[in-house]
Amino acid sequence: MTPLALIVAGPTASGKSALALELAERFRGTIINADAMQVYRELRVLTARPTPEDEARVPHALYGIRAATEAGSVAWWREAALAEMDTAHHRGRLPILAGGGGMYFATLTDGLAQIPDAGPAARAEARSLLKQIGPAALHARLAQHDPRTASGLRPTDSQRIARAWEVWRGTGTGLAAWQATKAQPASWRFAAILLDPPRTELRAAIRRRFAGMLAGGALEEVRSLMALGLDPDLPIMRAHGVRELAEHLHGEISLEEAGRRIELVTGQYTKRQATWFRHHRLAAHVHTIRARITVSTKLLERNCPDTLAFIEGLG
Repeated sequence: MTPLALIVAGPTASGKSALALELAERFRGTIINADAMQVYRELRVLTARPTPEDEARVPHALYGIRAATEAGSVAWWREAALAEMDTAHHRGRLPILAGGGGMYFATLTDGLAQIPDAGPAARAEARSLLKQIGPAALHARLAQHDPRTASGLRPTDSQRIARAWEVWRGTGTGLAAWQATKAQPASWRFAAILLDPPRTELRAAIRRRFAGMLAGGALEEVRSLMALGLDPDLPIMRAHGVRELAEHLHGEISLEEAGRRIELVTGQYTKRQATWFRHHRLAAHVHTIRARITVSTKLLERNCPDTLAFIEGLG
């Protein structure tokens, strides 16, 4: 029988990690990271990675395994996730993929198109143009040559804009056209639990989360990250809170203003996440939890018996 994997998805601060931990303990699971920023070891607090205590309760995979200097990719993550899923299955454990990255889940379940290597010259050109003219201007240039790809990118998304330019220059075909080619889906059965709490509760959770991050050492993490002198275009530098706390550490804004901006940016991101989840299929079987839940085994049994029955009935 085709093996089963469970997806626990939802917007930032919706309680995915806590729910995944409870489910992993109940159903003998291994939690596999599906968050682009939690792969970096330098930002445990600011990316809300599972604590060492949580990691000791059940097996976790793909958390804090890459250095800040490494630019990860969805293709790399998919291969790594599939390998960890195989390992968990062979050990008799349920793979539980937890995160808020819709694109990660889509490539995992549906497959990823095989895009030819654009070559070092195209990569160097994309990086150079990004630094010289900025993401918005490069996005405008991309729209002239590859409007199909450009229409799906935000003008501020420097990493994806540079990647799209690189692919178009190096292969002569736009990234969107390559992505539309037939991909090989994963040989797994997927089910999903989607957390979709009310917006007011999510905003309150974002505020609590930021306060907890400050208490847990987020400022010190950003100070250490800044000391590395990294390229500002690296993915880790776009983690929510890095820019704002760096500006505070430079004396440019107050800590209160940094917190206000982080809450605003995070809130805007959760809206985009919610929009993606509403319009894309996570898996063949999806159970949506719209109300806020405090996750514990007893509370799940008392308040969300349908959630547990949903998982128990999938095998």
